[in-house]
Amino acid sequence: MPKFFSDPDALAEEIIRDVGTDLVVGLPLGLGKANHVVNALYARACADPYIKLTLLSALTLEKPRPKALIERRFITPVIDRLFGGYPDLAYADALREGRLPPNIKFVEFFFLAGRWLHVSAAQQNYISANYTHAAGYLLARGMNVVTQLVAKRVVDGVPRYSLSCNTDTTLDVLRERRAGRASFKLVAQVNSELPFMPGLGDLPAEEFCAVLDSAATDFPLFAPPSEPISDTKYAIGLNAASLVRDGGTLQIGIGQIGDALAQGLILRHRDSAAFHDVVTRLSPARPAVAQEAGAFKAGLYGVSEMVTEAFIGLIDAGILDRAVDGVVLHGAFFLGPKSFYRALREMPPDQIARIQMMPVSFTNELYGDEDQKRRDRVDARFINNTMMATLLGAAVSDGLDDGQVVSGVGGQYNFVAQAFALHGARSVLTLEATRQAGAALKSNILWRYGHETIPRHLRDVFVTEYGVADLRGKSDADVIAAMIEIADSGFQDELARVAKDAGKLPRGYDIPAAHCENHPERIAAALKPARDAGLLPSFPFGCDFTEVEQRLIPALEILQGAQGSPRALAGLLWQGLTRKPDLADEACLARLGLDYPKTWSERGYRALVSAALAQSRAS
Repeated sequence: MPKFFSDPDALAEEIIRDVGTDLVVGLPLGLGKANHVVNALYARACADPYIKLTLLSALTLEKPRPKALIERRFITPVIDRLFGGYPDLAYADALREGRLPPNIKFVEFFFLAGRWLHVSAAQQNYISANYTHAAGYLLARGMNVVTQLVAKRVVDGVPRYSLSCNTDTTLDVLRERRAGRASFKLVAQVNSELPFMPGLGDLPAEEFCAVLDSAATDFPLFAPPSEPISDTKYAIGLNAASLVRDGGTLQIGIGQIGDALAQGLILRHRDSAAFHDVVTRLSPARPAVAQEAGAFKAGLYGVSEMVTEAFIGLIDAGILDRAVDGVVLHGAFFLGPKSFYRALREMPPDQIARIQMMPVSFTNELYGDEDQKRRDRVDARFINNTMMATLLGAAVSDGLDDGQVVSGVGGQYNFVAQAFALHGARSVLTLEATRQAGAALKSNILWRYGHETIPRHLRDVFVTEYGVADLRGKSDADVIAAMIEIADSGFQDELARVAKDAGKLPRGYDIPAAHCENHPERIAAALKPARDAGLLPSFPFGCDFTEVEQRLIPALEILQGAQGSPRALAGLLWQGLTRKPDLADEACLARLGLDYPKTWSERGYRALVSAALAQSRAS
């Protein structure tokens, strides 16, 4: 049996006595970090330079850090409400501020998107890895301790512990330990909010050498709130939803596009005619035969490294209903809002048994039980996000051309490879056609880029708000033409010119007229009937924001979008100074502390927010 502790410092001392002063500690990706244990080990290493501590992890979760005045006033109460009791990881601030002691090293193979840009220590110690290779890399570095947040259940007086949110790499390294190919101590910290997930991650106490279990170290789980789905993301999600085959297999990546996709599938299932109408309005030139628009009679089977609240919505809607050995969803880790964790905790045993958490080697690979996986993963659609794409079909998902890492490869390559290995499967990479870079609008579809995540020889399907580009097996000229057709029309002519100059597109090529109106205004107009009918809600799977905060969000997005344009800001300021806010607006202004402005700066912000509120209602 393990040793039980109520004091994390005492547990840290026990680990050092047992393992020694050269500690190589694995921390699960994302939610599963045992924060109190990690902080206690970090504090001991800070106090004793003879202790060498290496922390190996991915996806360090940090509370939002608002900067500008309006951002601070909006988000600080949300942070206090949702993250108030979450214990910060001490190493994160030290790493960001460049004050990690020389005897402590931190290594990650996946970053929280954009949070570690230009932080030299993090960038230099980043490991570029497929998710399925991470466990092997950690073991090769001599990992001798794994610390993990767990859920606890007592069965016939005997405690059992669930790896819950992070079976991903932990089950894989435990397999290696059982086979005698690895040696490490597994340490648990019990959390009362963590759902107890049945399956391979349901472990006896004997698997652990020590357990931290105390009310003093219990804490609310990290629970990022769902964000509103914009028109752009809804258009992408709906286009992608028209590619999913009934009776098939579904994997969804991280983010709002995944939520939009799931809501699109629910709309398609409940009202096929409305779904067909909105998809046709988005892409009027797309042949009907290229669309999957019917309800789900056979249902879908889910196999996804990340499990999100959107999957619960698909289960509740009766879409995720094609069972494999009684399971409709296999996942490797999960992260989401408080309502998501609560839904998992409160599921009846027969329902939660239909969701099984597995090692990442199971979800992301075909190796091991390959014949069975091939039978189960029929007509698979692996749908993931990318930041940029080239006209020749390469995807840029994890880094920039100067070498800075934005996030990580994660499982994207794994799923692209599966799409080519499985009969009837497709890799679908989604991206927004443009991005705002200061005052400039830039295309996310480029002729070339100095970094690639997925090479062009693995090009398959790309989806933007403007449509679907099916690239598999196509010639370079056909690929370029298809990518231009889903680009923003403000950039199409230049993209075509560069491709022609390179001799990769015929000189006589003209952009088809049906694709020359790729502008945000057309997308908003195409979605408006469905939006007005309530078919495409901003928060389809629940919301942690108050009603006032929900009214403020689109207004603050308008204000943020105007930051790069002095003319737009001046227009908002004048409109705000010359209008009288109504009672609903006054409630929003009060939420930001702008109901009784005391300074000229606050008066200016009051006018800007007031005008943005009026514009958000008008749109």
